[in-house]
Amino acid sequence: MADIINLRLARKARERTVNAAKAAQSRVRHGLTKAEKSSLDAERVRAERLLDGLKRETD
Repeated sequence: MADIINLRLARKARERTVNAAKAAQSRVRHGLTKAEKSSLDAERVRAERLLDGLKRETD
């Protein structure tokens, strides 16, 4: 048989892992210099433009 789990505890554990991942991303983002942030933003915009340019147009 399957183990009995407390759904509330499972939900809270899942939320903790999601929040920990978000916190890690925030720590990385806020630990960068202004120049590093702007270069990351420029890279993100360039990648979005590249992907948008490769999309097929449907008629």
